[in-house]
Amino acid sequence: MADNEHHPGPSTGDDAEKGPAAPGFILPRKEISMFSDMGKWKRSHAYADYMGFILTLNEDVKGKKLSCEYKVSETVERLVVLLETLDRWIDETPPVDQPSRFGNTAYRKWYAKLDQEAEALVAAVIPTDSAAVPEIAVYLKEAVGNSTRIDYGTGHEAAFAAFLCCLCKVGALRVDDQTAIIFNVFDRYLEVMRKLQKTYRMEPAGSQGVWGLDDFQFLPFIWGSSQFIDHPTLEPRHFLDENVVNEHHQDYMFLECIKFINEMKTGPFAEHSNQLWNISGVPTWSKVNQGLIKMYKAECLEKFPVIQHFKFGSLLSIQPVKS
Repeated sequence: MADNEHHPGPSTGDDAEKGPAAPGFILPRKEISMFSDMGKWKRSHAYADYMGFILTLNEDVKGKKLSCEYKVSETVERLVVLLETLDRWIDETPPVDQPSRFGNTAYRKWYAKLDQEAEALVAAVIPTDSAAVPEIAVYLKEAVGNSTRIDYGTGHEAAFAAFLCCLCKVGALRVDDQTAIIFNVFDRYLEVMRKLQKTYRMEPAGSQGVWGLDDFQFLPFIWGSSQFIDHPTLEPRHFLDENVVNEHHQDYMFLECIKFINEMKTGPFAEHSNQLWNISGVPTWSKVNQGLIKMYKAECLEKFPVIQHFKFGSLLSIQPVKS
């Protein structure tokens, strides 16, 4: 099945809802409570829409630098303001002195503010779609980590992609926003998440198996590898070279991720980031990109410990796609 058959990604505004024809929005909730439910997820509108969104954006940024010119709409500008607000709250909520090194409890205070303000933040992004605000705000709250465990992982990252996908489905983000969705909004989101991870010493969510690309993110490696497709000089092996990383990270999301890993981890790269080290041996960026998409499905979207936390509403529906 071609994952991108169902939804071309950002909405043109007239096809916002392809699921059950319910006029009302609903608060998203968990639907995957045991491993045997995973089939429901794979067959759902939510899975088709989510994967279609990821692949559409993957295609859009192919061969583009972060510094390229692209349209920035009012909705995109408002989303960046939202992320600036989250960033400012980190500055206003410094870490507390505590005996344990990881999981600074000041994060809970920061999260409580988001929990309280999420609907107002989303309402400022989509002032004309007030009925959709409570449903979409749930994904924003899920996208920044878990306040009980003070951890963050690929499931939280997926919630942010789901948040953006929902904004496309209500027509707030449109087809000509695609480049800005990644280069403006998602890239700024990553900066805020890195600041959260560093400031509050957040734990990686779940047990980090050898498959993990880094402790926290996956999507920027997919979209970042797409940026490199058909690059005249830079090959996958070059990202192990710190000089290359330092020279080009402002143009390439993939190298931004590598730079962050280099800053946070010590010791041989092959030991602390084994999967990435393996990827550096792949001959072409298009092979890296295809391999990462397969890996993302297998290691994130098809893993029960990740998907049990995913929430389904009217925009990302658990209802099955009619084959």
